[in-house]
Amino acid sequence: MQKRTFLKLAAFALGATAMTGAARAEMAGEITEPVTISFYNYNLATASAGADATREMIAKFEEENPLIKVETVGVPSNEIITRIQADMAAGIQPDVAQLVFRDLIYLASDLGAQPLEDMAGAEGYTELVDGLIPRGVDLGKIDGKTYGLAYTFSTPILYYNADLFRQAGLDPDNPPKTWAEVKTAAEAIVEKTDADGFFPGAYGPADGTFVYQAILMSNGGKVRDGNTLTFADPAGIEAVQMLRDMVDSGAHARLDPSNPQEAFAAGQLGMYLYTSALQSSLSKASEGNWELRVAAMPAFGDKPTAPTNSGSALYAFSQDPIKQRAAYELMKFLTSDYGYTIITSKIGYLPLRLDIVDDPKFLGLWTAEHPLIRPNLEQLSRLTPNVAFPGPNYRQAESMMKEAVTEAVLGTNDVAQTLTDAQANAQALMP
Repeated sequence: MQKRTFLKLAAFALGATAMTGAARAEMAGEITEPVTISFYNYNLATASAGADATREMIAKFEEENPLIKVETVGVPSNEIITRIQADMAAGIQPDVAQLVFRDLIYLASDLGAQPLEDMAGAEGYTELVDGLIPRGVDLGKIDGKTYGLAYTFSTPILYYNADLFRQAGLDPDNPPKTWAEVKTAAEAIVEKTDADGFFPGAYGPADGTFVYQAILMSNGGKVRDGNTLTFADPAGIEAVQMLRDMVDSGAHARLDPSNPQEAFAAGQLGMYLYTSALQSSLSKASEGNWELRVAAMPAFGDKPTAPTNSGSALYAFSQDPIKQRAAYELMKFLTSDYGYTIITSKIGYLPLRLDIVDDPKFLGLWTAEHPLIRPNLEQLSRLTPNVAFPGPNYRQAESMMKEAVTEAVLGTNDVAQTLTDAQANAQALMP
């Protein structure tokens, strides 16, 4: 009943000016006394620009909303869902959390994430998402309701070392556009320099499967069809076989899948396909040492690419109407024009409000000084969901798929058999 009080009555007092202040406060969840909400956030769990920028945004929010105190809980991204589960089991109710999209179905079906249309009301929800790119908003929806509000996004982009391109006789102004061109360029780098050619961040333990999914779907494949896994269908086998062929030719390096960016940052890798969120740190690593450039993710011939989203959404778990209102205000602030100015310029994620990109009041001057963001902005027009797995065993099923892809590419077994066996085993975990 508490939740419904907040949902239905005046949509946070928007348009409810006829009511008295006291009645409006009681009925619409208006904040008239100090309230503290918790914010579980994985950007805060590292000593990085992301942590500093997040603290800056929260301090600004508290300054503009003096009645709301945000109590932060910094937890690494690969541990945060477990922490929330444990806290809920101990009777500690999280209010807002930054969580990745791979957990979307589970968060909505099992952990009580609030549908934002219900929590905020029609007018409040419209105000919350107005101006955000529709594709981003849609990624947080299940059955027409938004459970995750698009927050920090990136897509896979092709970083490349322009100095190594020149040493290998390649034109850095004409980077590879297809996988065949990646293979050719990587082989030239291996042959004519002391560096490795190419590596995709598709096999690491911490980031789910978004790069692999982007490659798979760019070839017309699908991870699943409803509750039926399909990653070992012909298009999926063909995509992974392409990577295996690059390994066999020497174009695809054999690096530690858990941290290949170290080789790229050190100037020992020609091309690296991974999240655009690394752009800031890679720019710093390359400065004065070698020239960093970026390009859109490669295509399978003339097929359109399907760049998946890496990153997070904001989820509301509050049950109390006043805390729901405070959670709403925090979510709206973090995804505002100001929020995305900080998120993009100081963390490296994409601005999901495209009208601020060239606006001198927000990102205009920064964008002019950082043209490397342009290829990633262009890919937003084809943004594709990082497909979440259903059921209580969703992470185990996803891990089985990722481990099979890693073995199929970097191992010695037959690609088709490795993927087919893994799909059959993972299917047994599906609901």
